[in-house]
Amino acid sequence: MSPEVGELDTAAVRDAVADDPDDVLPLLMQMSTATDPALRAKVQALVPRLVLERARSGTRGGSGAGRLRRSPADRGGDLDVDASMEAIGQARGEQRPPGLEELTATTWHRPRTALCLLVDRSGSMDGSRLVTAAMAAAACALRAEGELSVIAFDRTPEVLLDLHAPSPPLRTVQRVLGLRGHGMTSMDAAFRAAADQLRGARATRRITIVLSDCRATDEVDAVPAARALEELVVIAPASDDEEARRVAREAGARIAAIESVDDLPRLLDQLLGR
Repeated sequence: MSPEVGELDTAAVRDAVADDPDDVLPLLMQMSTATDPALRAKVQALVPRLVLERARSGTRGGSGAGRLRRSPADRGGDLDVDASMEAIGQARGEQRPPGLEELTATTWHRPRTALCLLVDRSGSMDGSRLVTAAMAAAACALRAEGELSVIAFDRTPEVLLDLHAPSPPLRTVQRVLGLRGHGMTSMDAAFRAAADQLRGARATRRITIVLSDCRATDEVDAVPAARALEELVVIAPASDDEEARRVAREAGARIAAIESVDDLPRLLDQLLGR
């Protein structure tokens, strides 16, 4: 696939991504800056969708600000007239008022888990790193139960997705794919930003996921801030995970090293205990 070719066979691209995501997705990222405007537009529209498709593998849980749950009306909630029509009709036929336990109500289900994803954008954000970051964002967006924050960090953190301002998974992936790299790294600032985001979560479980080698350049010990988080999960590159393992060990965090971008959904499910 040449970056200057104006035609894009999306079916063939999907097949290629399925066969070799680690090579093809970064190549597509290069094509997203092609000089051919038609090709560039097609690739920029296609890549986020491809990432989202790959992240759906093994997805568990749901997304959204909350989920409506049906239950007997005697347990509280708002009456669901449509779902209660059969019981109402039966009671009317028996010339009696329906009992609350026969009617159906809906209640909002409180999300059980809030996630905050920290994406290390220090240094160079090449095609491979961008795709990995986008895959992590997609996997988190598909697994979050209504409360998700995404923060990109270098020396300072930048909130790409606020916990209290939900966004569709596709839009979240697009934001991450738009990241550009910077030089310095402050793990301490990143962990503190995650704590700030999760402080207002409604969920009973609050998890911070950091995608990084955890190598800080600001000489600030990040372990105290990491320990202050309720739960911390570290996903590091398999080729450079020594410092990440040290931080995880001293902070009491769970850690996994990633070799292939396609490993992310499965690793995330394992690390989240799903």
